[in-house]
Amino acid sequence: MTELLSKAFLLKFVKFCLVGFSGVFVDFGITYLCKEIFKIHKYISNVIGFSIAATTNYILNRIWTFESHNPRIAVEFSRFFVISLIGLGINSLILYILVSRFKMNFYLSKLFATIVVTVWNFLINAYYTFV
Repeated sequence: MTELLSKAFLLKFVKFCLVGFSGVFVDFGITYLCKEIFKIHKYISNVIGFSIAATTNYILNRIWTFESHNPRIAVEFSRFFVISLIGLGINSLILYILVSRFKMNFYLSKLFATIVVTVWNFLINAYYTFV
């Protein structure tokens, strides 16, 4: 519990959030292009945007947030991406529930889902991917 409250851990979380914030622009931008410009189904557009953002987030988190020097980049990226895929499942489930069941705005629902998945991704990556 002490580690969760340490300055170093909180700084990593802030960095992770900043990287995630940049990923939101990538995710929303790609999702918007796919959905609105290319007329791809909204959930497929969400998968495309989320996947591209996850890849750019891995690179930035590896270099800046966690300062990883792990030479097994493929293993590290695989872990990160699997965690992101689980996050995508959580993200898509939240989107489905909020949009289809509660008739909430797609992008507002996506923002809420992104916040939930950010906490999931940080904790799992901090304790599993970048150790």
